[in-house]
Amino acid sequence: MTDVSDAGLRRRVTDLPPAVAELIDEATVQEIAEQAWLALVGEDEVLVPLPAPLPAETLSSWVEIVGPWTGWVALTCGRDTALDLTRALLGEHAPEEVEQEDVHDALGELANVVGGNVKAVLPGPSVLGLPEVGTTPPSGREADSVRVALLWRGSPLTVRVQSVLAERENEVSL
Repeated sequence: MTDVSDAGLRRRVTDLPPAVAELIDEATVQEIAEQAWLALVGEDEVLVPLPAPLPAETLSSWVEIVGPWTGWVALTCGRDTALDLTRALLGEHAPEEVEQEDVHDALGELANVVGGNVKAVLPGPSVLGLPEVGTTPPSGREADSVRVALLWRGSPLTVRVQSVLAERENEVSL
């Protein structure tokens, strides 16, 4: 007996998931980042959509999204910007000396909120992983990503939504 309620949304194992650029655009990623900034960093804090080179020493935080689309969302900025962001998030409770753990928590929270909102606009159901922090996010092909370059208080940062499509292509070809 045929199930007439089947919308045909299932994929074969050999079908590749959609590329992220087919699901979300730069304007949506930028809007999500701006809303997260207003909510977490402050109402007077704005992100300006201007590309600028990142400094040599950066810090990134990212969260993985697993579902019909699989990939990650990363925030990358200079180490000084990461300290300033941590102070902004902690507000009046910021200590004079910000510890590395506080910086990791702050960047992780930003990645978590931005990633959660990206997840909400992607096909579901999906699961959001725990935030990770490091010097570089996982690798991926630039062609399989949506990247937004922004300035906050004159300092560059990027928000990148990266498909793991290249890894899946290898799995399927085996």
